Amino acid sequence: MKTTLRMTGQQLLQLLNHLYPGDGNEAVAVALCGRRAGSENHVLMIQQIYMVPYEHCPIRNPVRVEWSTDILLPVVAKAAKENLALVKFHSHPTGSRNFSDLDNVSDRELMESVYGWTNTDQPHASVIMLPTGEMFGRTISIDGQFAPIDLITVVGDDLRFWYRDIAIQAPDPISLRTEQAFGKGTTNLLKRLSIAVVGCSGTGSLVIEQLARLQVGRLVLIDPDHIELKNLTRITNSFSLDAKEERFKVDVLARAINDMGLGVTALPIAKNLLEPDVIKLVAECDILFGCMDGVEGRHYLNLISSFYSLPYFDLGVRLDSDGQGGVTQVCGTVHYLQPGGSSLLTRQVYTLEQLRAEGLKRTSPEIYNEQRKFKYIQGVNEDRPAVISVNMLIASLAVNELLARLHSFRTQDNSGFAAVRVSLSDSFLFYERDGDPDFSLAKNAGRGDIIPLLNRSELSQEGQ
Repeated sequence: MKTTLRMTGQQLLQLLNHLYPGDGNEAVAVALCGRRAGSENHVLMIQQIYMVPYEHCPIRNPVRVEWSTDILLPVVAKAAKENLALVKFHSHPTGSRNFSDLDNVSDRELMESVYGWTNTDQPHASVIMLPTGEMFGRTISIDGQFAPIDLITVVGDDLRFWYRDIAIQAPDPISLRTEQAFGKGTTNLLKRLSIAVVGCSGTGSLVIEQLARLQVGRLVLIDPDHIELKNLTRITNSFSLDAKEERFKVDVLARAINDMGLGVTALPIAKNLLEPDVIKLVAECDILFGCMDGVEGRHYLNLISSFYSLPYFDLGVRLDSDGQGGVTQVCGTVHYLQPGGSSLLTRQVYTLEQLRAEGLKRTSPEIYNEQRKFKYIQGVNEDRPAVISVNMLIASLAVNELLARLHSFRTQDNSGFAAVRVSLSDSFLFYERDGDPDFSLAKNAGRGDIIPLLNRSELSQEGQ
């Protein structure tokens, strides 16, 4: 079983400021984490951090810290009530990359009490932060056995992935050009990542093409639709026979990825995102790309990003035409969204009325048509023209946005690039910083698996 710990950039900063106050002594904090209890990957997402006051530590020196666990009583009570994991953090100012004998004793004693309170056999954990901010950790089982945390992820303006082991890749002539541009470290990291692409049509197929040729380790492709003749001018690697035989878009793109022979694993899922098993699968990926025209799917990806502490890249293209060969607007936007930050809703990409209308159209088409007829709701935008040249530009901007956050190559800080907007009709390209947090989403950051899923009644499953 693989174990992953995720946190936001802001949470990393909170921990760093407390664990390294500048006096050179060890310090302690604890966090409560939501869970994604997958079959192969148990993911912990930090939900709330509790700093252990320095005055509650009778001993604090560069190699040892002792602290009163009495302050944990309300924290552990909340963990038991909400089935949360408890993660202990402490610093190693000396830079030691190992758990000491004292750490082993204190971790076992602490977790024995925590397991007694929480009445669960799901893992809790202990993490060490080094002076650089880098972290490594381990889980402690109910019988006191240690197992390393495989991956610690930080989702901030920069994306950080700390694996427990260093990937040593044999020389690969296929990766040569990518290594020349971004270095061996970034190339090896890409090969270990799992990325979900939701929406595999115009922009989605082009994002997938780039990620596959960058040799991303695993691509999870989500789209319920078949190839149609109108898709052939926009979806890479699609052919007229695919449309004739009504092959699923995800299967056509997975076929192309396999034929490349680049060592990329493709997992095609011909389902709608709004199914509980699909949401859980997406939540176990490392990064999300949303390539959908509709409002509802984008809203749900924003929810998944928040609940499961995932970075979300959203692509939007707009081409307004008069149907007679005239074009009035050609533009697109790439949004980068972090859990705890602003959302597509607060960035005014869509309105609550549009979200309601699209949901009603999906669940109750007769009521939707009736309300639209009497103008109680605004109609859902059915189909907009799009061309591969515009889609390719936006898809390229999105993938380069990912690379900029994995491998810092900009002359400016990544915080200034929360949105990238381009207009071909008005000839501009500009960038925006993140706006105010969406507090309705921020309060759910790191909650993980709850009942009902994503706190949405329509995602309730049998037996819940």
